[in-house]
Amino acid sequence: MKFTKEIKTAVVVLTGILLFIFLFNYLNGQNLLIGSRTFYATYASVEGLTKSAPITVNGFNVGSVVGMELTPDGQNVQLTLLIQDDVEFSKNSKAQIYETGLIGGKAVAIIFANDGARPAVSGDTLTSEVKDGLTELVNQRLTPLQEKIEAMMVSADNLLKNVNDIFDDRTKNHLRSSVAKLDSTLSGIQMLTSSAESMLRDNSSKVAQTFDNAEQFSKNLLSISDTLTQADFAGTINRLNSSLEAVSALLEDIEKGEGSVGKLLKDDQLYENIDGATAQLKALLQDMKLNPKRYVHFSIFGKRPKSYDLKKNNTLELNKDE
Repeated sequence: MKFTKEIKTAVVVLTGILLFIFLFNYLNGQNLLIGSRTFYATYASVEGLTKSAPITVNGFNVGSVVGMELTPDGQNVQLTLLIQDDVEFSKNSKAQIYETGLIGGKAVAIIFANDGARPAVSGDTLTSEVKDGLTELVNQRLTPLQEKIEAMMVSADNLLKNVNDIFDDRTKNHLRSSVAKLDSTLSGIQMLTSSAESMLRDNSSKVAQTFDNAEQFSKNLLSISDTLTQADFAGTINRLNSSLEAVSALLEDIEKGEGSVGKLLKDDQLYENIDGATAQLKALLQDMKLNPKRYVHFSIFGKRPKSYDLKKNNTLELNKDE
């Protein structure tokens, strides 16, 4: 059977058209040689996502985004997802938009629910979700930091204003004067240090002798400490305790009225006798002062003294006292 040129041309043209359709769909993510199902998902924003973006399961490509259009209310974007027939998942699974890399675009991942619900079929609308990318995470971290930096800058600006208000011309003059005085003080300290250094240098031998004396004193003190350490402190303390016990026993005897000292302190009769003797001695001394002739007789010619009349003298003494 012979083919005319017209038939050959028609076959070539049809083949080219079919190949073009296949390549066009393939480039749009549709493989006409593999069966697939269509699903839908609605998002508030699909920024960065393009048509023909891959659809993955655990990073494995299982389909592509074939449609992207606004919902009738114009508030959301509906995606048309084309997924291979051999991928089974629950109708409650999620279609999550995520970033594929730092400089790459975005893709859609199917997150299995594994909840035992019925398998998803073509035409189902999956639960939508957007995973924060690196840019969003950086913004979330930088926004609070930016606010803190701005607040810090405002505080620093207010602080500088307050400092400028405090450091007026008068304060600046006082500061200059203080700095000048401080410089003068430092100069004086430097001169004093130089003088001290010169004095130490001139008296280095005396300073060395002083340190030698201090070292010798330390040695002597150490020797005394060793001697005190070797002393019989225990025996001394025992003897001191014995003496204190003896004194304590003596005080107890005195308190009880035993012994000469105890009787002297505790015997009332002895006290009364001593008190009476003291009163009689006082009366005797007074009588000797008033009547010395009664006790002392002196005569140049040897005349005998008159006899002493106790009753008469007592009467005279009474008259004198009256």
